Amino acid sequence: MQGDKKGGFTVFWADAGLDTGDILLQKECEVLPDDTVNSIYNRFLFPEGIKGMVEAVRLIAEGSAPRIPQPTEGATYDPMQKKETAKIKWDQPAEAIHNFIRGNDKVPGAWTEVNGSKVTFFGSAFTSNGPHPDGELLEIPGASRPALVTKNGLVLFGNDGKTLTVKNLQFEDGKMIPASQYYKSSDNTSLQLSQEEQAIADEMRATWRRILTNVPGIEDSTDFFKAGAASMDVVRLVEEVKLKCNGLQLQNEDVYMATRFEEFIQLLVRKLRGEDTMDEILIDYVEKDVNNMKLRIPHQLFINGQFVDAEGGKTYDTINPTDGNAICKVALAQVSDIDKAVAAAKEAFENGEWGKMNARDRGRLIYRLADLMEEHQEELATIESIDSGAVYTLALKTHVGMSIQTFRYFAGWCDKIQGSTIPINQARPNRNLSFTKREPIGVCGIVIPWNYPLMMLAWKTAACLAAGNTVVLKPAQVRRVTLPAQLCRFTVKFLKTYSAKKKKDQAERACWEL
Repeated sequence: MQGDKKGGFTVFWADAGLDTGDILLQKECEVLPDDTVNSIYNRFLFPEGIKGMVEAVRLIAEGSAPRIPQPTEGATYDPMQKKETAKIKWDQPAEAIHNFIRGNDKVPGAWTEVNGSKVTFFGSAFTSNGPHPDGELLEIPGASRPALVTKNGLVLFGNDGKTLTVKNLQFEDGKMIPASQYYKSSDNTSLQLSQEEQAIADEMRATWRRILTNVPGIEDSTDFFKAGAASMDVVRLVEEVKLKCNGLQLQNEDVYMATRFEEFIQLLVRKLRGEDTMDEILIDYVEKDVNNMKLRIPHQLFINGQFVDAEGGKTYDTINPTDGNAICKVALAQVSDIDKAVAAAKEAFENGEWGKMNARDRGRLIYRLADLMEEHQEELATIESIDSGAVYTLALKTHVGMSIQTFRYFAGWCDKIQGSTIPINQARPNRNLSFTKREPIGVCGIVIPWNYPLMMLAWKTAACLAAGNTVVLKPAQVRRVTLPAQLCRFTVKFLKTYSAKKKKDQAERACWEL
């Protein structure tokens, strides 16, 4: 994992247990930039290892299995990694630091000292030389510069100025947290459970007892992993929760971050109540009294789930074409802002929930967005009228009305984007076939013209989102107010008000980038 581009496995003839026997079979694979032992195991070692063993047995049975002597030149054994030897050396390039962290993920875990305590890093991604995100500084002894605690994780710097991002941190007491939560004090308020919630807690206690067979009983202080649980037990626990809690989908990381039974129940109940914490999104409005209503118009860029000013605070006037007066000053995006938006959309696509979630749930969220647009259609039509010069009734029925219909149309498509199964040989006994699978392509760049701006957004964006893509949107400079600001505002409201208990965590992480 420390820089190798190729990996693989070898099947040996039996020897004295020193791996010095003749080689029978070898397979190799490419090591991807963000691979860990777990990802290579799931993608290559397990499936190809099974095939390799079957092939080895077949070759032996046929009497054609080769015996290739192992060369002694260049043969080495990597040192066994122990916790004391897994301390990170910071005076090296970012890619080398990334390789060291992922090479020790999950055991024993690469660590460093932060504020006098040992902190272990998990889930490293090499982010190279992209734009540096905003965040709070965190001093790390020996590092070339302070780390940044951002909403996407802990950004670390190599001595070459390039970066890597770590997703999770583990402290000396075994507690694991998202790296983005480092500076946020944990909520120590203990929830009072209802009778129904207490029944769930009792069921979960029985579930823990069935999994942790080597402990006499499950106390509130029982630690899942110190009591002997392994990674497969985490998978089992997640499935048990899904079965017993009306389909509530925990992530494996949730178990690692609430290892004691009491903490686990508190986390579970908060998710069932829909009380997962979500950062407050601040919106700076321009207020205008038009058409017998008070309009509140966001005027900033919307990047990475936040309304922000353009680089350097640059703005320009957007004009009402009916009278030539300025509606307001809006943010004028710079190249660096575009880089940030693309990076955020890429991160949301690769590591967020939107493209991975159940397609039916994705459709339900787009339906909710259409509902919010309908609730505020008079407000949207008024803004569209002063922004594009359209007659109000036309803006209401056509610009806004057809946009709502478009979002609903594509919401219905979410769970109907399917591939094909194609027979290619009807001969018995195999009856071979091939199949196609449609997958989201990634980040979609959308440029909107000045005429019918909201409709153009709906036609292009709804289809991309329905397929599971993320979006970076560039509106026409002369028609900037209606979109994306108002639609982003409704997106924020939709995320805050989508309170179906088992979906709230997914809704929070499904925020696409506009």
